[in-house]
Amino acid sequence: FPGKSDRLVVSGERPLVAETPESQLDDDTTPTEKFFIRNNGQIPEIAKDPDRWKITIEGEVNNKLELTLGELKTKFQPVTRRMVLECGGNGRSFFSPQARGNQWTNGGVGCAEWTGVRLVDVLKAAGVKPSAVFSGHYGADPHLSGDSKRDAISRGVPIKKLMDENNLIVWSMNGKPLENIHGFPVRLFIPGWPGSVSSKWFTRLWVRDKVHDGQGMGE
Repeated sequence: FPGKSDRLVVSGERPLVAETPESQLDDDTTPTEKFFIRNNGQIPEIAKDPDRWKITIEGEVNNKLELTLGELKTKFQPVTRRMVLECGGNGRSFFSPQARGNQWTNGGVGCAEWTGVRLVDVLKAAGVKPSAVFSGHYGADPHLSGDSKRDAISRGVPIKKLMDENNLIVWSMNGKPLENIHGFPVRLFIPGWPGSVSSKWFTRLWVRDKVHDGQGMGE
């Protein structure tokens, strides 16, 4: 990623990290080529037929939904919003005492235009039950170990935040289809919470009757 990051890590044992130099963060809308990268697992192969990508909404809902991306685009009203995404570890290198994890300076943040559908519209179609307490989010990114039985990461939010109308299921970034490194063909976008909650390569949302206990929830 020439000119994009002052730190890039790619290996089979560590997640891919690319921090945008702070001096390049002066755009009102962060260009995709300058946008920071942070992943917790391996990068999945590029989807060959993105409109057939399947998303499942299940758990504490009246109607389990299995929607393809193509159906999502046609059955729900698309919206475009300019919103900030930030890694929960942004600025970590300045912590005292030092915290574990990637030692970000101030480049783990960006503000892009995101196009997709409101998550709440999809949840209303599923019919969220009164027993719903929390969500669990899942993507197609393999665990770093390659173990198919382990999730790279699975975080979630309380039901009140889940129903926020600003949450999106996104397929476009800055007017173009998501790049694979940013979650192509579809990702969640949960503004105001750490970026790890906004699952890339989004496949499943589990509405739960208790606080989610997925990978990364204790961090």
